[in-house]
Amino acid sequence: MQANLMLLLAAAIWGLGFVAQRFGMDHLGPYSFNALRFFIGALSLVPLIWWYKRKGLLQELDWKLLLIGAVPVGVLLFIAASLQQVGLLYTTAANAGFITGLYIVLVPLLGIFLKHKISANIWLGCSIAVAGLYLLSVGENFSVNFGDLLQLIGALFWAAHLLTIDHYSKKVPPLLLACLQFVICGLFSTVVAYSIETPELANALLAWKSVLYSGVVSVGIAYTLQVMAQKHAHPAHAAIILSLETVFAAIGGVWLLGEELSSRALIGCGLMLLGMLVSQLPLRWLLRSKAFS
Repeated sequence: MQANLMLLLAAAIWGLGFVAQRFGMDHLGPYSFNALRFFIGALSLVPLIWWYKRKGLLQELDWKLLLIGAVPVGVLLFIAASLQQVGLLYTTAANAGFITGLYIVLVPLLGIFLKHKISANIWLGCSIAVAGLYLLSVGENFSVNFGDLLQLIGALFWAAHLLTIDHYSKKVPPLLLACLQFVICGLFSTVVAYSIETPELANALLAWKSVLYSGVVSVGIAYTLQVMAQKHAHPAHAAIILSLETVFAAIGGVWLLGEELSSRALIGCGLMLLGMLVSQLPLRWLLRSKAFS
């Protein structure tokens, strides 16, 4: 229950975080924004790491294994976060939230390459989610919004990121894994920012509210909650709870940004959420629930 509550809080923070990410780019480029928020996220964990070390909770640490795990996790986070942030320049926070949430469906599909068994409910959920994605992102003239396309590609990397965390969070201290992945992501973002953008302190100060929320809350708190909770939560439960990020993103976009969703988009969002849930529930449970309805 504690792990599930941690995941629910992370989902709410991330969903509403799409709003902060949109506001932040009024003054900063996507890579400059990401560099700041992930470095701030890493710094926000330093006091907690110090407290853990003082309490003797970081004894017998395998630094080699930690670094081996942190590098791929950090690189995947950089790619996924970059696609998401750039995509937000061309699509709404609501669309970004729902399409990003497809990583919940993609996780078991990527598991095929890891020789995981794929059940019928996963294929059913994927089919429903794809239908919803079509209604949400594909226009009547069969055109796909560039921002939505970037979010969809990013969902693949979010799925890979989740699977990699699931693998390493049980072998190394989750808190240190979270901190190191933020540093790695921040370093890559900084290099790209200085290569193609013009980062300025004045612009960072103008976006301080968005940067602070995204850095301390979305990164420092939410990502750490995810890493720590995945050490104890059942994967299916974690997937269902994290999929609620999409709902919070839609609420935040409509409430705080004044975004509007057409009837077609609302139906698409509903189908995507349904597909995410169906993919994580055993088919026997679905059939039994239908029989009793």
